Amino acid sequence: MRTLDEFRKAGEEIYSRLHLATHPIAVTYIKDEGEIPAGTFRPSKAGKKLSLCQAFTLSRRWGLHVAMTSDDNFCTPAAAFHGWVDISKEDLIESQVRQGWHKDRQAEERRVEGAWMLLRSKGADRLKEYCGFVSSPLKDTKMPPDTVLIYGDGVQVTHMIQAISYEYRQVVHSFFEGFGETCFKGGLLPFVLDSPQVVIPGMGDRAFAGIGDNELAIGMPSRTLFVLLEDLFKSGGNMNIGYPARTMLPMDITENITPGFRFLREKMNEKKT
Repeated sequence: MRTLDEFRKAGEEIYSRLHLATHPIAVTYIKDEGEIPAGTFRPSKAGKKLSLCQAFTLSRRWGLHVAMTSDDNFCTPAAAFHGWVDISKEDLIESQVRQGWHKDRQAEERRVEGAWMLLRSKGADRLKEYCGFVSSPLKDTKMPPDTVLIYGDGVQVTHMIQAISYEYRQVVHSFFEGFGETCFKGGLLPFVLDSPQVVIPGMGDRAFAGIGDNELAIGMPSRTLFVLLEDLFKSGGNMNIGYPARTMLPMDITENITPGFRFLREKMNEKKT
C-alpha cells in the first residue's frame, strides 16, 4: 500500500517532469458520505449542482477538494452509469434518445447496452456499494486515490502511454465516442476495469468544464502512476523526444530555398566583392 505522502509526492513529480499545465487529479470513490474529509466542497450544501467534469476542473485548476454524489450532480446519465441511483437501463436509454446524440433509439440501445454489459461483465455491481467520489489535486489529496486523472497535450499523453506500456505488462486500450469521456474513462473505467484509459474530452466536458481544445487526458488506476513515473522518458533511450519535445531540425537548408532569400544573398555577396 502506498502512503498519502507517496501519492502527493508523485503528483508533484509528474506535474514537474511533464511540465503539465494543470495538476493531476486524485479520484477516490466513497461508500458513505461520512468518508468525505473536512474542508471538502460539497455543491449541494451550497445550494448548487455541478457535473463530474466540472469537479475535476475545480481540482486541477483551482486546487479544490470536491465531493460529488447524485445530489451534487446535474449530469444525471453520469450518476446512472456510476450506479449511484437505482435507474433502469430502459429509462437511461430513453433519456439518451431525448438528447438526440445518436441517430435513433436503436443506436442508443446499442450504445447503452454495450456500456452496461462492459460494466456488469467486470463485476461492476459492486459499484452499488458506492455513493460518490471525492476529487482532489493529487499533490494535496487527503485520501488514497482509486484513480488518477491527468490532463495534457498530445505529446504529454503520448509520453504517458509509452511509459505505462514500456514493459508491456499493461497496455492502454480505449474506445471513443465523444460523450462522457472524462467521467466515464477518466474515473469510472480505470476503477472498474483496473486499466488505463485515454480520454478525448467530449461535448459536455468542453461545454461545461472549460477543457481546452488541445487538451486530452488519461485516467489510470492509482497504482499505475508509479509505473508511469518509473518509466517516463525511457522509451527509445536517447531517441526519446522528451518534453518539451526535441524535434528534428533540417540542417541543409540554404538561401536557395526561396527566390527572395537567394536574391538578397547574391546582393550580400556582391557587397563582399
